[in-house]
Amino acid sequence: MNTAAPTNASLRMHLDRVLFTEAQIAERLDEMAEAITQEFEGETLTVVALMHGGLFFVADLLRRVDLPLRVECLSVASYHGGTQSSGRVTFLQNNLPKVAGQNVLVVDDILDTGRTLHAITHRLVENGAPEKMQIGVLLDKNVKRAHEVDLDYSGFEIGNDFVVGYGLDYRGLYRNLPCIGVLKREYIGLPEA
Repeated sequence: MNTAAPTNASLRMHLDRVLFTEAQIAERLDEMAEAITQEFEGETLTVVALMHGGLFFVADLLRRVDLPLRVECLSVASYHGGTQSSGRVTFLQNNLPKVAGQNVLVVDDILDTGRTLHAITHRLVENGAPEKMQIGVLLDKNVKRAHEVDLDYSGFEIGNDFVVGYGLDYRGLYRNLPCIGVLKREYIGLPEA
């Protein structure tokens, strides 16, 4: 029995199909960064990045934004190892960034139920109202939302597929795939590696 950890190439074979290639993602990030740069031209922007799923997206997007940036990170969980939001948003740290009076961009990998972004934006405002707050996501899932969220920047709209790659994971795997794809059903529900 082979107990070696799966490689990037073998993980890619777990995809049913690729939705967005590395080149498509890069092109869309260029467009999003240009829009953000124009919106906040001449100002300092505080980016609140949601980890871990947003790691690749945030890093690649922010390198393209031509503004003075402050970067804060928040760790939250809502999937808790499953393929759907559990309905419960867990903040994995006690202290929220102080954003009162600042221009803020909250950045996440995916918007689906809206619970995570709703909880975060409300907690940030309760902690001290920003001058201006906008929201950007890589993926906007076209599903019924528990909480409506007004997006200012969105990379791509997707259906109700379970997607992995480019930061998005299933049980901690697939984040390092350079593309975004739909995971084959036979790989969902496997024991953790």
